[in-house]
Amino acid sequence: MLKNLINTKLENRPIDGFDIHLIKKYEDISSEEEEFRSENLSILLIRSGGFKLKLEEVIQDLSARDLIIIPKDSDCNILEIREKLQLYLVTFSSEFAVKNCLKKELINSFYFFIRKETMKASLDENEYSVLSLIYRLVYYVNRGAYREGWESELHRISLNLFLYELKLIYTKYFGNSMINFTRKENIVMEFLTILSIHFKKQHHVQFYAGALFIHPIYLNRVVKEITGKSVKLLIIEALINEAKILLEDVQISLVEVAEEMGFENLSIFRIFFKKYTSLSPSEYRSNSFEKFKGS
Repeated sequence: MLKNLINTKLENRPIDGFDIHLIKKYEDISSEEEEFRSENLSILLIRSGGFKLKLEEVIQDLSARDLIIIPKDSDCNILEIREKLQLYLVTFSSEFAVKNCLKKELINSFYFFIRKETMKASLDENEYSVLSLIYRLVYYVNRGAYREGWESELHRISLNLFLYELKLIYTKYFGNSMINFTRKENIVMEFLTILSIHFKKQHHVQFYAGALFIHPIYLNRVVKEITGKSVKLLIIEALINEAKILLEDVQISLVEVAEEMGFENLSIFRIFFKKYTSLSPSEYRSNSFEKFKGS
């Protein structure tokens, strides 16, 4: 059961590249070992019961209030499932990580997605209560999206809240170890930080390479190696994601959106937006408004 949930395909979900489960009754209680390789990054929070999991030759004995991050491409072996196991499970794709961590207040959350080490923390009662409440919020928002077929600002708020709380917890428990990145990981984290601050005004690779004092070709190679995406594509995705948020606010004119996003005029912004979304800004706004009215 756990293997299937961790390795579930994340395409065509209400939130692309993301899934969440609230498991009230774990049904695959078996004495047989279950071995698999994780295809997604997964975050588990144990509600009750427990289980033993071997991750990359290290045995993790998990019980109530334990939080564990299982990196993508980890060798997993479920050794034991204890009775009355209940847990929350969130799975992410790499694409989701890149798309959703490009905010100044969330950028440090990206280290969960590029680090290869398993991280485990035993939460105190207050930390557990807060995080489990956020899990349930995200879970029910996600269920609503399945039912109605829409994506809303509530999606973004709940996910941002989840990532932010996760960052606080792991900063507390692993604050010192979090800074031990490789040189390439450091470059990517620094690039993403600069991107989160300047993407609205700086649309060219050369600016970010210059800010890091490295050659644009090298920056692009390192970023693509760690994230799977080119620097230019990350800049474009950051611009499109922010533009969509602004366009969903009907109080902001299209001209103001174009100006806020650093384009010389509305015409250039319109060409850019349609190239990467197949919709004009006004078409996207109209579609968003219709979805809002129908929800």
